[in-house]
Amino acid sequence: MDVLSDAIAAMRTGLPHSSRSVKRAPWGVRFPDSDGAGFHVVLQGSAWLLPPDGAEPVRLGPGDVVFLAHGYGHGLADHPGTPLEEARLGPDGSWPSIRDRGPVHGDDTLMLCGAYRLNKTRAHPLLTDLPPFIHLPARVGVHDRLRAAVDLLGAELADPQPGSDAVVPALLDTLLLYLLRTWWLTERPEEPSGWAAALSDPAVTAALHAIHDDPARPWTVEELAARAALSRAAFARRFTALVGRPPLAYLTWWRMTTAGRLLREGDAPLRSVAERAGYASEFAFAKAFKREFGVAPGRYRREREAADRPA
Repeated sequence: MDVLSDAIAAMRTGLPHSSRSVKRAPWGVRFPDSDGAGFHVVLQGSAWLLPPDGAEPVRLGPGDVVFLAHGYGHGLADHPGTPLEEARLGPDGSWPSIRDRGPVHGDDTLMLCGAYRLNKTRAHPLLTDLPPFIHLPARVGVHDRLRAAVDLLGAELADPQPGSDAVVPALLDTLLLYLLRTWWLTERPEEPSGWAAALSDPAVTAALHAIHDDPARPWTVEELAARAALSRAAFARRFTALVGRPPLAYLTWWRMTTAGRLLREGDAPLRSVAERAGYASEFAFAKAFKREFGVAPGRYRREREAADRPA
């Protein structure tokens, strides 16, 4: 798997949610802080985003997409001066869905919104490095795959068909990857830093792919440097500067993140989880896991199962 796909898989919990709604002026909604990430797409009409960081309002036109990776509270309205009503989120963190009321008129705003539940206790730095919000303006001939995913999701929500319960979550997962890919590949700053710079650096990217492709392998700095086609010292300096951790420290962090996901999502024996995380014995794995998470692997699994069990 590639680094972006892995980062999403490590953080995702539960099913994503989405809604398609018609807004008729005057309207304004304030979304509270949440544990997940969310997006808004203007399908028709216009809206104003009231950013989470107190920045100037951002006008959104047809086809514009906004992604909020950190779950910060924010507002949406037909005008920056319109009073905001508090949005009432569902028990599962889903955002409100307002059913269409007849045809969409010229002054109406048609919105597509969605939310993803994320486990922020193991947030991948690739996502935590994102800005408070990402605005992807509509441009002809640009972001074609992202637009196609938006169109498919909007059509499925507007006219559900047999199988929609399976199609919509899959489209939401696809849309999330296209949102992030679009940002990292085409919309990032001209002089990137941090993970934006790491993903644009061929040497560091080669090492990251090696780690993510086979985290159980007993990698050495020399082997990773060879993958990066750099000397050991030059590679270690560049990797640490861009990723924020030395190569083997990141390897350990990713192994534990992978192990936590395996324990949270499956029932594989601890020995199997230990092997997939690169540990030859359950004892060594349990010791490393407890050092990272503060609890033993078995207890972690039981606590996750209890937390996910319906009330």
